[in-house]
Amino acid sequence: MKRREFIALLGGAAAGWSVAARAQQAMPVVGFMHSLSLSYVEQFAVPFRQGLKEAGFFDGQNVTIVYRSADGQYDRLPAMAEELVGQKVAVILAAGGTGPAIAASRVTKTIPIVFVAASDPIKPGLVASLSRPGGNVTGVSLLGSALEGKRLELLRQIMASRGPIAILINPKYPDADLERRELGAAAAALKQDIIAVAASTDAEIDAAFADAAQRGARAMLVAQDALFNSRREAIVKLAARYGLPAIYNQREYVEIGGLASYGTDFADGYRNAGNYVGQILKGAKPSDLPVLQPTKFEFVLNLGVAKDLQLELSPQLLATADEVIE
Repeated sequence: MKRREFIALLGGAAAGWSVAARAQQAMPVVGFMHSLSLSYVEQFAVPFRQGLKEAGFFDGQNVTIVYRSADGQYDRLPAMAEELVGQKVAVILAAGGTGPAIAASRVTKTIPIVFVAASDPIKPGLVASLSRPGGNVTGVSLLGSALEGKRLELLRQIMASRGPIAILINPKYPDADLERRELGAAAAALKQDIIAVAASTDAEIDAAFADAAQRGARAMLVAQDALFNSRREAIVKLAARYGLPAIYNQREYVEIGGLASYGTDFADGYRNAGNYVGQILKGAKPSDLPVLQPTKFEFVLNLGVAKDLQLELSPQLLATADEVIE
């Protein structure tokens, strides 16, 4: 399916239940709510549906998926959750940070909720524990925020020369404090100077890069954040404009011209979430499904970008990469 067609399909779904969905009320409906844009959701809807298929459910045949997007406006999440609950969906898939799951859990304690988030689901009370979630919420924890220290270590090895590393953090991200602690501890262990810059809007992202360059940053670490991930094309271009070697949390940055990434496979996380939704549709209880965590972490490098930045990557560093893009 072409991108334009997909977005049109999601847009139609976001406007309300389709005529077909209304005519097939016996078919279970899954509400897919996301904090970001439909264009960002596109890349993860495919693996999510694959996970559903693995559990025996096919969109349009024995299950209907309706999509809701906050388009980066987090204050819209409560109304979206209330709408889905009012439509009596069978399961809610809440993704794009913990915000959607928190909004949904405040509206319903009976409809099962499956989240996909990189921040800690225990801290906001979504689950009692990873092994025994309790209640009506479970999901996939991608551990993005807990990997910032490792990203800093890798970026330090990548840099052509020593100097301050700028850290871009969204202060509105639920795990922003955890990211600061992780990076502060890693920087102290490495004796690495860091420059903190903050952004939570497009304009602030632009200003943060300009500020980092003006303050003498020699590289940039873009911390885990759903907003940053949805703006990855703009962020990669900014890193290139200012000549800053940068490391990210998703390989998708590297595939479009970013230098390096270290993190989990987000697409696989959505596939696992789809499988969980399928299990729940077949009768499983969220309280009996432990929160899934990734077991594989991948380090990806883009050699072309490294050459453009005149970086000499050591053979040892290249050998540690899970994938090197020429």
